[in-house]
Amino acid sequence: MWTESNLAVAVTFTLALVALAIRTRRALRSARDRVASAERLAAARGRCLSLAAQELRGPGLALMAQASDAPADTTLNPRADNQTEAVAQQLLRLADDLADFATEPSPRALHETAALLGPVIDAAVASVSAQLRPGLRHWNIEPELRRLRVRADSRALEGALAALLRRAARHSRDGDVVALRHMLGSETVAIVVEDEGDGLPAQDLVTEAASGAPGMGFGTANGTRGLDLGLTLARSLAAAHGGEIRLESAPGIGARAWLTLPRSRLLDAT
Repeated sequence: MWTESNLAVAVTFTLALVALAIRTRRALRSARDRVASAERLAAARGRCLSLAAQELRGPGLALMAQASDAPADTTLNPRADNQTEAVAQQLLRLADDLADFATEPSPRALHETAALLGPVIDAAVASVSAQLRPGLRHWNIEPELRRLRVRADSRALEGALAALLRRAARHSRDGDVVALRHMLGSETVAIVVEDEGDGLPAQDLVTEAASGAPGMGFGTANGTRGLDLGLTLARSLAAAHGGEIRLESAPGIGARAWLTLPRSRLLDAT
């Protein structure tokens, strides 16, 4: 039989459960509100970055046109047109980085499929080439690389690769060759991007050569010019696939970028 004490215990326990349910519901509602607020804030910041990129492109393109129209020989300062072009390129690089940072897909929303690298590379090259106009780079793509298939989000992989190609184009000259090839390791498969550009500043290099890197003794980049937000995004996209991005450079020789994925992502080549 229920006694008054047993009834009091049951009532107290029931009230405690009700209070716990109410607190849990409030906590979940508060968490959902915080997530929604963070998403709205991220979307607003993305729009601001996109607008800032558009604003920067205007003066950048204007300065580039001014440098192109300047006389070949300037009596007051023979290097004035080169300095103007350098400032213009810096503004355009920053605009591209801001645009990348605002629009790249989140690495947490990957949609993995069997992706043939040929079309992915072609799309990345086309995107970067469009931004270079009227400039030109010669893209030397290894045929074997084009035939590889990997399990990946093709759009995210294209974004990461485009960031590396854009970086190679920025640090090379009109008409230079940018080479793409692949390297197979026991545990990794890598897309390697090599350019003939100016390399990185001395302060951006560490003294030791990259461990296990084939070829000449390039130093490993410890930093980059400017913000390089596109490179930050590329690294996050590679990390979402379980991979990484590594940079190597030698001033006056060029640079090499490695987009490395786990070997388990490599499917049969066609």
